[in-house]
Amino acid sequence: MSKKIAVLITDEFEDAEFTSPAQTYQQAGHQVITIEKKAGNTVTGKRGEAKVTIDKSIDEVNVDQFDALLLPGGHSPDSLRGDDRFVDFTRAFAQSGKPIFAICHGPQLLISADAVRGKKMTTVKAVVVDLKNAGADFFDKEVVIDNDTLVTSRTPDDLPAFNRESLRILNKK
Repeated sequence: MSKKIAVLITDEFEDAEFTSPAQTYQQAGHQVITIEKKAGNTVTGKRGEAKVTIDKSIDEVNVDQFDALLLPGGHSPDSLRGDDRFVDFTRAFAQSGKPIFAICHGPQLLISADAVRGKKMTTVKAVVVDLKNAGADFFDKEVVIDNDTLVTSRTPDDLPAFNRESLRILNKK
């Protein structure tokens, strides 16, 4: 059964941390819907390798429309967490119990949404202290799964494990 995956994304995302999972999900028959401030905007990855046209505005979506949430890393999560609409969406998603997939700096949105306390997680080295201070149980591993509802990884090197585990959960639910 095809699932709809929301992606919170803006400029300076880590190119492969969006393109690799998105391609994996789409090849498995799932829909990937990009969300930013304005539908139709084009956002560019920090390496300049990927350009993404935004499908939906944050103002026109709600958690009930989606089966999972992808939070790619790069500078995108840090930019988005300055806007309460994206933090509120992330918090509502965490409260829904639906799966969340966050890689690299992606957990920054979860930290701002106060959604990491007591969760088993990993992240890129620069965010580890923030994750620990927000109450997460940190593990320095390529992929960490918490209760089959949260998948986190550290860097693009971890994408094979990240994609495998997030797809396993998408296909199971």
